[in-house]
Formats: sequence, C-alpha cells, structure tokens
Amino acid sequence: MNAEQNQHQIRAVRADEWEQAKELRIASLHDPVAPIAFLDTAELAEARPDSFWQERTAGAAFGRAVRQFVAVGPDGVWDGTVSVLVEELGTIDFLDREIESTQGHIVGVYVREGRRGTGLAEDLFRAALEWAWSLEEPKLERVRLYVHERNERAQAFYRRIGFRDSGVKVPLASDPSAKELEYVYPRP
Repeated sequence: MNAEQNQHQIRAVRADEWEQAKELRIASLHDPVAPIAFLDTAELAEARPDSFWQERTAGAAFGRAVRQFVAVGPDGVWDGTVSVLVEELGTIDFLDREIESTQGHIVGVYVREGRRGTGLAEDLFRAALEWAWSLEEPKLERVRLYVHERNERAQAFYRRIGFRDSGVKVPLASDPSAKELEYVYPRP
C-alpha cells in the first residue's frame, strides 16, 4: 500500500452527494475504454436531469437493493467508484432470465486514469464485497460482474482479486457480435 493510497477514504456514497456522483459517472463515460466498459454514453448521462442523479445517488446510499462505494482523495475529489446491485432470488435480471440464487452484481467500476495502479480498485472491491457478505437473510450466494471480451486489462484485474470466468457469455445489446463474459466470486 503506498502513501497516496493511504490518503483516500473508501466509503459508501451519501444521499446528498449527487453532484459528485454525476461528475464521476460522466468522467467514466469519457474514458477511452468506456465503449466496452459501460452500457451508457456520456451524451446520455449529460442530458439527464438533476432529479435523475439525486434519485440514483439516494438509492445507492441506503437499503439493501444497491450500494455505491467511492474513493475520496484528501482534496475531496472522487477518484474511483464501484456499485453492488442485489439480485434477489426469483427476480428477472437484465437478460430477462430468472435469478436462481440471491446474488450481488458489480457495476460501474471506474478509477481515474491518474489513480490506476495505486490499490484504489482493490480497496473499492474489498468494501463492496464486505458489504455484500454482510447482508442478512437472504444472504448473497455469490457476486458476479460482466466484462467485455476485449477488455483484457479488466479481466486480468478481476482474476487477480479472486473472480473467475463462469463460462457464461452474453451478446452485447449494442453489438450482438461482441460478447460479455460473466465473472463470479462465490461466498467465502
């Protein structure tokens, strides 16, 4: 752990921090890898009203359904984020499939370019997984995420921190010839 990393606070987002959440999301969508990392675009995000960001941030601050974690630098700038969505048994996922066991779903992973390689991503994932495993009944059986088949940097990171390719591949809605790979982390 380096000195720069020690200066970041890793914590859950607060309901009133919608402006920071909006800024970081739009920054992530301007990243060169955004077209293969996110299902959103900067243009769409920038066009959304403030009420969207207020509701989204408040929803990620409380309750069981979703939690967003951020890495806040000593200057107050948010340098990274990750969110966990809870997919409850019997609900329908974004692929129109029934969820067979209660699980977490990691989305919105982003660390600013100048902060990559400092351990912030590992710290964000540690906080997200700790929160996921702390949930009461029904407990989460696993946490999953999807990564584009061409996003080798992200795949290597996910494997290094303990996620494994489940073998499930799904076509991208925006480009059915491209695939996303499901990576899973079983409950310890």
